[in-house]
Amino acid sequence: MSVVKINAIEVAPDRAAELEERFANRVGEVEQQPGFEGYELLRPVAGETRYFVYTRWESEEAFQAWVSSASFTRGHAQAAADRGEKPVAHGSAVLGFEVVQRVAP
Repeated sequence: MSVVKINAIEVAPDRAAELEERFANRVGEVEQQPGFEGYELLRPVAGETRYFVYTRWESEEAFQAWVSSASFTRGHAQAAADRGEKPVAHGSAVLGFEVVQRVAP
């Protein structure tokens, strides 16, 4: 059964474009991870202020392996360290879910 992890990221409105640009230019490490099934960056609308980074994994173990990997560290350090930039987010929380039902065309 797949698991979903959602990173809810607080971003000041004046830095939203910067966050989206950083994601567009990200390292791309996660795509190489065993058990990774996909990701989406969701822009807030209609009263929500947080961005959501939605990832799907084949198992909790696959997700934990990613978080514990050197690839995770490289991917998350890239924007700030490589370009000397300050973090865009000023808060985040990771939410976890098991996929009980999935419908696709």
